[in-house]
Amino acid sequence: MKHIARLLHIAMPAAIIMAFLYAPTAEVHGAPGRLLFFHVPMAWISALAFLTAGLLSMAHLAGRGRFLDSTARHSAEAGLAFTFLATASGSVWSKLSWGSYWNWDPRQTSIVFLMLIYIAYFSLDSALRGKTNRGRIASAYLILAMAVMPFFVFLFPRFLGMSLHPQSGTLETDPATRITLLVSIAAHTLLYLHILSLRNRTHRLEQNIRNIAR
Repeated sequence: MKHIARLLHIAMPAAIIMAFLYAPTAEVHGAPGRLLFFHVPMAWISALAFLTAGLLSMAHLAGRGRFLDSTARHSAEAGLAFTFLATASGSVWSKLSWGSYWNWDPRQTSIVFLMLIYIAYFSLDSALRGKTNRGRIASAYLILAMAVMPFFVFLFPRFLGMSLHPQSGTLETDPATRITLLVSIAAHTLLYLHILSLRNRTHRLEQNIRNIAR
C-alpha cells in the first residue's frame, strides 16, 4: 500500500502537468480536448474495476478466500464512482465540443446501461444484508455483470455506429498526446488500487470494531 501511495504521489502530478503543459492542444476539439487525459483513464478504470470485481467473485465462489466478496464489492464501488466521473467529464466534453451535454451517442448510452447494472447490484447487495447467502448471490451477480460488460463497453457502440465520439487511432499520429495519455492511465490505475486498498483496510477495521463490541 505504501509503495502504491508513493508511486501515486509521483504519477498523478506528472499526469496533470503533462496534460496541461506537455501535450499539444487538440486540432479538432481545442483546449476542451485536454479532458481526454482524464475522461479516458476514468472510463478505463471503470471497466478494470468491474472486471476485477467479477474475477474476485469467481475466486470467492471457488472458495479461494474469505474476504474476496467484500473486496469485489469495494472494487465495484470504485468502478461505479469512476463510471459517474467518466460520464460527467464526457458530458462536459460533449457540451464544449458539440453544444449539448447529452446527445444519446452510442457510447453515452452504453455507459448509462453499465451504471444501471451496477446500481442494481448495490440494491441487491443492500437487500441481502444480514443474510447468510449474501456473498454468494452478490458474487454470482458480479460474474454475470462482468460477462455482459464487454458488450456494452466495446460491442454496443460499434453495432449502433454513427458516433460523435472520437474513434481509436486518432491519437497514433501524436506521440506527445499518446505518452501523456499512457501516463494518465497509469496514474489513475494507481489511484484505483490505492482506493481499493484503503477501502479494504477500513472494512477490516470496521469488522474488528464490531467483534470487539460483541
